[in-house]
Amino acid sequence: MTWLITGGAGYIGAHVAHAMAAAGERVVVLDDLSSGIPERLPADVPLVRGSVLDRDVVERTLVDHAVTGVVHLAAKKQVGESVEQPLLYYRENVHGLTVLLEAVVAAGVRRFLFSSSAAVYGVPETDLISESVACEPINPYGETKLTGEWLVRAAGRAHGLSTACLRYFNVAGAAAPELADTGVFNIIPMFFDRITHGEPPRIFGADYPTPDGTCIRDYIHVADLADAHLAVARRLAGAEEAGDLTVNIGRGVGVSVRELADLVGEVTGRRLEPVVVPRRPGDAAKAVASVELITKELGWSASYGVEEMVASAWEGWLVLHPEAAAR
Repeated sequence: MTWLITGGAGYIGAHVAHAMAAAGERVVVLDDLSSGIPERLPADVPLVRGSVLDRDVVERTLVDHAVTGVVHLAAKKQVGESVEQPLLYYRENVHGLTVLLEAVVAAGVRRFLFSSSAAVYGVPETDLISESVACEPINPYGETKLTGEWLVRAAGRAHGLSTACLRYFNVAGAAAPELADTGVFNIIPMFFDRITHGEPPRIFGADYPTPDGTCIRDYIHVADLADAHLAVARRLAGAEEAGDLTVNIGRGVGVSVRELADLVGEVTGRRLEPVVVPRRPGDAAKAVASVELITKELGWSASYGVEEMVASAWEGWLVLHPEAAAR
């Protein structure tokens, strides 16, 4: 097998590329470098600079590298931005996927793994979110991910592809400092950014029906997420018949925002009392994955805890922001 990883120079993509290459899989990366960083990639992994919207580049990459499977991670992924620019999100996430699948089918590729999101669920009122819960996304980002799942499965049925859709919960941490998240869009980097500047972490709402009043989320270490991609890719590679696997990727463990803020204070040594600000629209009180299905289907489970996520993320933050260590 030779796997094409779209978006493979990004935060998650680079972790997937490292995990698959280290396991002996042949890998090539396609990335437009809008947020990807070439230096993240293993030295022996080829990088093709280009967009999934460019059919010619995609087809040439599939043929030139004799690709037999695709891991599709390239996408826009900021919820707020998707609300402000829905046309951009549908173009990049849905049309881009359409172009990619057209090229995949034309090239005779028969394995396709799609990076989805827990955002497809919306705000279900359930203790644990299983894959059978109704999908009712509440923002354009979640809509594009759910549409992407429909498209992947439809193409699989029509053209004999073995497909998988991985619904990520909250991704954090870093397998190595140089692979750390460079963005400040997720909660842990947002906390780091505040405390680095001597400002208290912000908690968006503390009046939810949870034990401490703050939202509860399921956090998954990015190294575990990459390992899950490897396990699913190998499942697809060994499939004798076309079919679809749709699974949550999480730990099945909830951590409140206040608990996470306290842990960030302990790990960084910068204990600043969080300040509570108004709720953000659409935030569910609790969103924790049921991980029974992936355990049953693949025997896979996460290895890292939230403490390791915060510690590895902080180590990466200090590498990316060396001035923070002096403050």
